[in-house]
Amino acid sequence: MKIKDVRSMKLTMQLKSRSYDIILKAGCLANLHQFTNVANRKVFVLTDSGVPAEYAQTVAAQCPDSTVYTIPRGEGSKCLKVYGQVLQAMLAFGMDRKDLLVSVGGGVVGDLGGFCSASYMRGIDFVNCPTTVLSQVDSSIGGKTAIDLGETKNIVGAFWQPKVVLVDFDTLKTLPRRQVVNGLAEALKTGIIGDPQLFALFECEHPEDNIEQIVYRSLKFKKKIVEQDEREGSIRACLNFGHTIGHGIEAVRGVRGRRTTGLYHGECVALGMLPMIEDTALLKRTRAIYRALGLPTRAGANKEKVLAYMQHDKKARGDHITVIKCPGLGCWRADSLPMTELPALLGME
Repeated sequence: MKIKDVRSMKLTMQLKSRSYDIILKAGCLANLHQFTNVANRKVFVLTDSGVPAEYAQTVAAQCPDSTVYTIPRGEGSKCLKVYGQVLQAMLAFGMDRKDLLVSVGGGVVGDLGGFCSASYMRGIDFVNCPTTVLSQVDSSIGGKTAIDLGETKNIVGAFWQPKVVLVDFDTLKTLPRRQVVNGLAEALKTGIIGDPQLFALFECEHPEDNIEQIVYRSLKFKKKIVEQDEREGSIRACLNFGHTIGHGIEAVRGVRGRRTTGLYHGECVALGMLPMIEDTALLKRTRAIYRALGLPTRAGANKEKVLAYMQHDKKARGDHITVIKCPGLGCWRADSLPMTELPALLGME
């Protein structure tokens, strides 16, 4: 099936009073003022040191009263210390409840900016401008905002929906290939559990050539799930496919804090998906995609340490933990497993 060009497309997250548009268009950062009110309000533009400075400046230049605040790049900035520093900067800028925070960057900036927006003066407007494949296909929509506590990811946060999301495909041009592939892993997750046509795009010779279609289809699927289950009370849990083991691997081998070498988030999620695919033929096809993209198929992590972090996962309830399994392409199932079964999933038995 041929998918139409999505270089200029709009999706709308239907959440009653919290509904918002998702704009997918090359160059749309330069048109932010068309999609949200920036006049007569202070605009706090949050970015990080790994994002080309011109992206934040493009946003700030459209706002009569704006400031750009840059945090250090990397997962280490999703912490209480940096969270406090951002809030202090917002207060020093003189922001009140009518003002706006705009996140320009990847998932770290989006998560942190969203949480600052949710908690500053009990909630101010928030616009998300994702600039990485990973954030464009996944974390930019849905309203999950959070910071980490130590090695435990996303354990402090809030549900806070943005006012608009601007997906500017031009921002992907500056990404190294490994970062592109890191994001594609999250999109592949969506294809495996919910969109066989999206999965098929990964079996093309050069999946990166389909990046705009991949982003669009990934967001379309997630939008449908979030509209049915905004606060992850039921089916939204399917989006955690690969994350239970993946977060454990990331805690041990991930690039975070002072650890500048290791595995990226999408690479860890990719590793976490493999033990959850029950269909042998699908597992073989998925491994072939990993090899073509250059995704790892082995973690090389201390399994005892991975297991320990998994046992503290926020999806754990007493002596059980909920994991998402895939019995076949386009299907998923939530299983509540005793903690005693986790070693087998990690190949420790």
